[in-house]
Amino acid sequence: MKALVLSSLSGPDALHIQNSSDPAPKPGQTLVNVKAGGLNFADLMTTRGGYPGAPPPPLVVGREFSGVEENSRKRVMGYTQWGAFAEKTAAYSQMLWPVPDHWSDEQAAAFPVNYFTAYLGYWQAGMTQPPAAGLSHRVLIHAVAGGVGTAAVQIGKLLGVEMYGTSSSDEKLSRVKGLGLQHGINYKREDYEEAIKNLTRGEGVDAVFEMLGGDHTAKSLRCLRDFGRVIQYGTATGKSPKLDIRAMYAKSGIVQGLWLTYLSQKTEIMQPAWQQLSGWIAQKKLTPQIGHVFPFDKAVDGYKLLEDGKNYGKVVLTIP
Repeated sequence: MKALVLSSLSGPDALHIQNSSDPAPKPGQTLVNVKAGGLNFADLMTTRGGYPGAPPPPLVVGREFSGVEENSRKRVMGYTQWGAFAEKTAAYSQMLWPVPDHWSDEQAAAFPVNYFTAYLGYWQAGMTQPPAAGLSHRVLIHAVAGGVGTAAVQIGKLLGVEMYGTSSSDEKLSRVKGLGLQHGINYKREDYEEAIKNLTRGEGVDAVFEMLGGDHTAKSLRCLRDFGRVIQYGTATGKSPKLDIRAMYAKSGIVQGLWLTYLSQKTEIMQPAWQQLSGWIAQKKLTPQIGHVFPFDKAVDGYKLLEDGKNYGKVVLTIP
């Protein structure tokens, strides 16, 4: 079979389509003929050795996909750790979900990582339940025009959350406002910490969805309301998160990690999440946002687009 293989930890240019052996399913796994793959920052980090637990090269890359299950011939979308960007992949049955009839293969490949991450972020922040009487939930979503960001806006709208989002482009912010974002912040024109202070009259937000790392974790802490929490689900800057301990004390704030790799192993968490998400899908209230689709032989271009931060929504690869 054809597969996208990482030959060294030197970045996207170390990716090449090669002939590879068909995957051998482990107990509990099933084979899927892959049609499309969803690209994530974790995939980009993997090319430079920045993703924890990744096997050494040579490695068949990719963690999110859609396709046809060989045994049942049903259309499925799924999540795995490695090996998704190939003509075939082996995935655990509990990590496969049916593709809605009204979704394309590309839309299905854009679902698992983005929507489970966004929904579990709200769940960890306590926002899947109504707030106390007279209050409203507020969230700051970094990279709001990206894959997780656009998913978080759609889910936040359904949950009745007041949403603030950062992006580098007014054009991107305009598109996300069409999904339900109330407050857009162009971080190239204004400091988002000051913007949050002004927009919330000094109160802050209940949660920040943070995937940048470095100093942004400390800044996000300073954006919180009392007893708020920063949901840290990535480090796109490549820098370890820094804390502002004084802000944590002052706000009784929390920094809480969210790692889908870990949570995805817990059926008691994933099944209720899927039950809610699938209900919204059936009502056609969730639509994966796809900004760019690349053919398999142009996969490196997709990685580089993500690396340059020029994407809107999801970057998807089509696999013939």
